[in-house]
Amino acid sequence: MDLNDLRIAVTLAGLALFVALTVHTWSRRRSAEYEAAALLPFADDEGLNTARGDRGE
Repeated sequence: MDLNDLRIAVTLAGLALFVALTVHTWSRRRSAEYEAAALLPFADDEGLNTARGDRGE
């Protein structure tokens, strides 16, 4: 196995990861989650930091 075989393997692995990430990102199951995240900038300040347990009080 020479250096070119390693380069081909790394390139193919990168391509496979890119395709997997693209399919995962554009899947219909995640559309509701993305729509909720898109509305976050318009949410009121109260209750925004609930993930940390901080309610902005």
